Amino acid sequence: MSDSGVQLTEVRKSYGSMEVIHGVNLTVPEGAFVVFVGPSGCGKSTLLRMIAGLEEVTDGEIAIKGREVTDLDPSVRGIAMVFQSYALYPHMTVRDNLAFGLKMQRTEKAVIDERVAAAAAILKIEQLLDRRPGQLSGGQRQRVAIGRAIVRKPEVFLFDEPLSNLDAELRVSMRVEIARLHRELGNTMIYVTHDQTEAMTLADMIVVLRDGVVEQAGSPRKVYEDPDNAFVAGFIGSPRMNLLDAVWLGDGKVKLAGRPEAAPIAGDGLKAGDKVTFGLRPEHLQVGVDGGIEARVDVLEYLGGTRYLYCQLADGQPLIVEYRDGPDVRSGDTIALGCPADRRYVFNESGLRIR
Repeated sequence: MSDSGVQLTEVRKSYGSMEVIHGVNLTVPEGAFVVFVGPSGCGKSTLLRMIAGLEEVTDGEIAIKGREVTDLDPSVRGIAMVFQSYALYPHMTVRDNLAFGLKMQRTEKAVIDERVAAAAAILKIEQLLDRRPGQLSGGQRQRVAIGRAIVRKPEVFLFDEPLSNLDAELRVSMRVEIARLHRELGNTMIYVTHDQTEAMTLADMIVVLRDGVVEQAGSPRKVYEDPDNAFVAGFIGSPRMNLLDAVWLGDGKVKLAGRPEAAPIAGDGLKAGDKVTFGLRPEHLQVGVDGGIEARVDVLEYLGGTRYLYCQLADGQPLIVEYRDGPDVRSGDTIALGCPADRRYVFNESGLRIR
């Protein structure tokens, strides 16, 4: 049995005849911050709840720090979970909310006081200990919910979309707080979100899920720069990668919008005439390249230091360009676009990356 933080081996989940998690194998390194990300309904929260013991495992094994916990009660798994809803007791003070779980375990008062004080100091909520939840802001309530997990001194923290109820500014500040918390505590943390910005900024390792299957797992940079398939390429990145219909011509070229374009691959497994998807990230496209791909600008978004050009190719396919420096561009203009060879991606008809 692995001594990693969390180990999933052929984990499956079915509701009757419908299987929703399909044989997931995953190793979460000890002390890592791992983020499960994917579209709604992809199975990320179900997988997290299975690790927590809140959902029964249909088949496979789950181990935490080398100890199999597949059939163990959540209370003895060595985990603490923070939910999207704060789930605080409204009639109790912050101090009592933090202490409640330890009191239920009949922990000595001196130990409770020490852990509550330590958690409050880490989260900078010492001045809130005598208030009730109704007197707190959303961000403060979420800090208390996280503090309630900290006092248990778990081996693994599980976060289920904990920032979804906060406004945009608070989400940014709480992201920073959670990253700092991980650095200070060093525990294994698994975090579920649909927000890829949270995933990219928090994670040591991102796990991209779709329909109960792990599409790719790796560092944020690896997943972003070296996607295994068109789904991952299109899901990770904001704005998303441009995924354009093209035809493989052979000899390291594709036909895009009626003209040949170089592809940085040999094209093993492809034959002339095969349909492919040509991937170009908005920030890799350069405006004003002689002989480049021609596109008409439909809409321009001005965001201060960055502009986004929403364009159409000659065959009507949409294309987004990130444009930072250069002459003014207006709606209706036709621009010529280039992209470095090593920033071009090709996917086969099944969506798999051709390298």
